[in-house]
Amino acid sequence: MRKQSSTNTINKEHIESNCGIAYTNSVLNGRWKLNILAFLLDEEKLRYSELKTRLIGISERMLIAQLKELQADGLVHRNSYPEVPPRVEYSLTPKGKSLEKILIQMAEWGTKNNQN
Repeated sequence: MRKQSSTNTINKEHIESNCGIAYTNSVLNGRWKLNILAFLLDEEKLRYSELKTRLIGISERMLIAQLKELQADGLVHRNSYPEVPPRVEYSLTPKGKSLEKILIQMAEWGTKNNQN
């Protein structure tokens, strides 16, 4: 965690608030975030366990952290039902859904330019 008063943090916040690309990158930056968003675009709603199953290799801690960051950025909504056993569903907010064209373009670009 960075100190809020550090020059690095101040510069990062300044760049992200004045540059759309930097802000977009900061919101989407994270090993699993794009995958989470893509799964939610396809399915509309997914339970926590369904996300965990689809994200092969992700740890519980990382999935929780990535979901919390996506929630904090206003891209994902968490709906918790007071049931036994507990049920939690995740869905995209309107802000999250607005990334659809960008994510599709990224997927198309990656498919076209992947040299494997």
